[in-house]
Amino acid sequence: MSLEDSSERWSLAKQENLAVSRAATGRCFFERDAICNPPVCPLLVSTRGPAIRWLVAAFLFLFEGSHPMSRVVLAMSGGVDSSVAARLLLDAGHEVIGVFMRHGAKSPVACASEPSSAQLPIVADRTDHKQGCCTAADAEDARRVADQLSIPFYALNLEEEFEQIMDYFVEEYTAARTPNPCVMCNNWIKFGKLFDYADGVGAEYVATGHYARLEPRDGETMPALCRGVDAGKDQSYVLAGIERCLLNRMLLPVGGYEKPAIRALAANLGMQVADKRDSQEICFVSSGKYDEFVRARRGDRDTAGEIVTTDGQLVGQHTGIEAFTIGQRKGLGVALGDRRYVVRIEAESNRVVIGEREALACDRLTAKAMNWLVDLPQTPIECLAQIRYNSPATAATVTSLDEQRLKVTFAEPRHGVAPGQAVVLYDGDRVLAGGWIEQTGSQQPCELT
Repeated sequence: MSLEDSSERWSLAKQENLAVSRAATGRCFFERDAICNPPVCPLLVSTRGPAIRWLVAAFLFLFEGSHPMSRVVLAMSGGVDSSVAARLLLDAGHEVIGVFMRHGAKSPVACASEPSSAQLPIVADRTDHKQGCCTAADAEDARRVADQLSIPFYALNLEEEFEQIMDYFVEEYTAARTPNPCVMCNNWIKFGKLFDYADGVGAEYVATGHYARLEPRDGETMPALCRGVDAGKDQSYVLAGIERCLLNRMLLPVGGYEKPAIRALAANLGMQVADKRDSQEICFVSSGKYDEFVRARRGDRDTAGEIVTTDGQLVGQHTGIEAFTIGQRKGLGVALGDRRYVVRIEAESNRVVIGEREALACDRLTAKAMNWLVDLPQTPIECLAQIRYNSPATAATVTSLDEQRLKVTFAEPRHGVAPGQAVVLYDGDRVLAGGWIEQTGSQQPCELT
């Protein structure tokens, strides 16, 4: 199906929905003044229960009011979130183009595409596909949902771009830092390269199934990036590196829902992915054995060394610093009778320093490569700082050192602050900025002032 055919098809679909809605309610869902009556659309018809139907109706009205009938490129992973996102976008009146990002480093070329191309090649089944970042089963799940929703579905071969993510992952571990490839993937690929392809097909928006929200703010030209409604699934932390200028071209349809509601919607729509498990590991290290991946990709560089205590006592040897991260307790390879944690990793000497939990306490850090989603503050600000994806955001004072660097001083000491991880700043639910932890107060306090 060509993009021109798709546009005509959805224009006709919209006209049909207009007629159905007017006939059933006397008003039209796609008209901006439609607020008193619930819209008539396939999602609402197939959704059981009046409470859920009204919730969806309210969401769709607000969504359509902000983004009337646009062409949207949706990143489809084959999971339940992006699958339901596709349906929500359709019912909001958008023309949706599903895109599966194929970026397994060892996968044969499934399809090639140039950013300037007017069309993207449609995905074809491959019997010789090997599991890389995204499995053949994931691609098939995404294709099946696209077929069910009658939307065009394409695959992008981003193997070359994804090589950079894996190189970054290896380099960071080798340098005694703890990487966050999910943040980098969002920055470079999902909201980086994917916008290039969206421009190539004339799409106004790029959408994903992330649990985060975009909200308009008075007096601001760009929407605010905010936490998702489901606190347990919130993914705003991994989106903090998105350039501010792209926020008004992003759509996050599922951010206003809790996960059980998304699964319920998928089940009501008859989607086979309704009960599909969420991915837990880094996509290109599905085994979870990061050290083995780093060693296999790094080559002959030896990072083996000593394990010492904070008072300098030699207690063991290790086979590589890539097996450790700050705050780690298990798998240290030594038994000292009480709990010990990785306190510091020294890239120059390959030493791993372990100590008691109190030695992990950190009251400040510096961060670099800051990405501000608000105007750069000229004076210190009070906010919340989150140091890892699954850690809570806590009170802190932030002082800008320059446009790219800042100092974070915590109101209470934090444990397990790791160089290389992202630090994200919040004002309530709103993301203010995100950057990369450079140093912590427990490492070199004299250099943080």
